[in-house]
Amino acid sequence: MGRHRRQGTTGLYHFAILYPTRAALADALRRLMQANISLEGASDHGVSEALYLSDPDGNGIELYWDRPKNYGRATKTDRLRCPRDGSSLDNLLAEL
Repeated sequence: MGRHRRQGTTGLYHFAILYPTRAALADALRRLMQANISLEGASDHGVSEALYLSDPDGNGIELYWDRPKNYGRATKTDRLRCPRDGSSLDNLLAEL
């Protein structure tokens, strides 16, 4: 196992894996749960949904999918809205 970096030093913060669909992200969540791998967090950013965990060396891993580009776009101003719909992990698993 690698050494944990000391605070105040540079190094890898995290890496991200983009899934092509929400169903693919849900399948990843299901497999993590079956393997008893704990999440450190989950977030709905409005334009994307993400799951967070760490590898054995303490590096952060983000698993996410991006919503379609037109998701959350206002029709007249074309400004991006980031709705927080309170999606839960159960809601994500319902994609399967």
